[in-house]
Amino acid sequence: MSELLKITKTEGPVPILHFEGNLDGQTESLAVEKAREVFDAGSQHLVIDLGGVDMVTSAGLRAMHTIYKMFTPAEAMQAWNAENADKTFKSPYFVLARPSSQVHYVLSIAGFLQSICIYPSMQEALDSFKE
Repeated sequence: MSELLKITKTEGPVPILHFEGNLDGQTESLAVEKAREVFDAGSQHLVIDLGGVDMVTSAGLRAMHTIYKMFTPAEAMQAWNAENADKTFKSPYFVLARPSSQVHYVLSIAGFLQSICIYPSMQEALDSFKE
């Protein structure tokens, strides 16, 4: 049986969701639901702190992709692609922070590094929104 996923929120100019536990089939809907609450409250940006995540399965990756799509306007992606056909779009709206080396590896082999900025520290993740 999978550990539960505990999610806490830090308010600020950019909301942070801190995940602790496993991001898998049993916790996928909780992750998406918490991100939806932030989005529905009017935030256009989100940091997910993966520092407490022990494991990410394909269902967890699906949750991350759903959240990425929620916070990344299709128009922004289309405008970027029209002007930068030779570069990959990285969302300035949604970033990940502090993944363990194991979680980072899973995100890497799943191709997430191409479209989602992943930062080793929370400060770097938050500073990315100032650029």
